[in-house]
Amino acid sequence: EVQLVESGGALVQAGGSLRLSCATSGCSYDDYAVGWFRQAPGKEREGVACISSGHGDTYYADSVKGRFTISRDKAKNTVYLQMNRLKPEDTAVYYCAANFNPRELTDRRPIVDWWGQGTQVTVSS
Repeated sequence: EVQLVESGGALVQAGGSLRLSCATSGCSYDDYAVGWFRQAPGKEREGVACISSGHGDTYYADSVKGRFTISRDKAKNTVYLQMNRLKPEDTAVYYCAANFNPRELTDRRPIVDWWGQGTQVTVSS
């Protein structure tokens, strides 16, 4: 059974930083892409960043390029999302996801096999 558990969400001022963590179990990074999506109130869920299986190529939504960095630690079975220079429009529930096509990250409804429960990120202006 695959389990994804996010943590690290918080209230932060604009311009600040946060690091989200996703502890995974039953999910090998050699076999599955992992990544982060977010959903703001009244909006559809959107892809933020992901890292492919195996070699670990990274993909980012244009809105976060240069500000967010995704990484994974195989020894700790954890995926991270370092978020810098946060903006109020980054406010959303952030979800960890596993097993999907990284090239579909920014598609409207990518096919994702597993989701975490989400963690709230609020950026105040």
